[in-house]
Amino acid sequence: MQFRQQALAKLQSPEELDLPVRLARPQGWLALSVTLVVLAAAAVWAVTGSVASTVGAPAILTHGQGSYILQSPVAGQVTAVLARQGERLPAAAPVLKVRTSKGDSVVRTVAPGRVTMLAATIGQIIGTGANVAAVEKVARASDPLYATVYVPAGNAAAIPAKAPVDLTVSSVPTQEYGVLRGHVKSVDRTAQSAQSIAAFLGDSQLGEQFTREGRPVAVLVTLDRSATKSGLSWSTSGGPPFGLDSMTLASASVKLADQRPVDWLLP
Repeated sequence: MQFRQQALAKLQSPEELDLPVRLARPQGWLALSVTLVVLAAAAVWAVTGSVASTVGAPAILTHGQGSYILQSPVAGQVTAVLARQGERLPAAAPVLKVRTSKGDSVVRTVAPGRVTMLAATIGQIIGTGANVAAVEKVARASDPLYATVYVPAGNAAAIPAKAPVDLTVSSVPTQEYGVLRGHVKSVDRTAQSAQSIAAFLGDSQLGEQFTREGRPVAVLVTLDRSATKSGLSWSTSGGPPFGLDSMTLASASVKLADQRPVDWLLP
């Protein structure tokens, strides 16, 4: 009976105009204001702010001009090895002596450089065109070292000119001496095959190693100079107490161009 009377009273005054209006509590207004401020700040940051990112990739220290594979122009038996691994030779310097059916023949360097690998030994039988040595193109002992970084092709367009690069060198303890500093010199926009990398480095195994996850892009990095024992700049004050050799492996962290967060939402 009581509920029936309440229903009849509500029908008589359906709009309840005589009841006071209940406003939001101060805590509710505060929460709404904070939410609006946060949304406005996020919108401004998305348009005017920037996000830094890096890409990691394998790298190798070289003298910039690469290497070449020395092949034997004759077939026969190796009777003498006239060069040593690590030796710097001028152009046309003797590397091997090969005994052929027409007499002894000498295999010579094509261009000046440093012998990084000798594939022939005394007594070995080789054929015409056989790979007998790898020679890095170094004209002078003072030629500077560079780092060649093999970056995934999808990240190449995002690498700006002179972007900073940190290199973790395989032969240098990072915890003690830090990372090697450098800056991007150039970006080769052509994707590298295992064959092209092998031809540049003079090592087919490195060509296969750097293309395991697809064909990368070669990024040439200038190593920063400093008055350290290695002559290079490191994240620590002194760096290692020794110099670095070419064909040393490293891993690189290349800084990409900053992006605005709003760009992630745009098609």
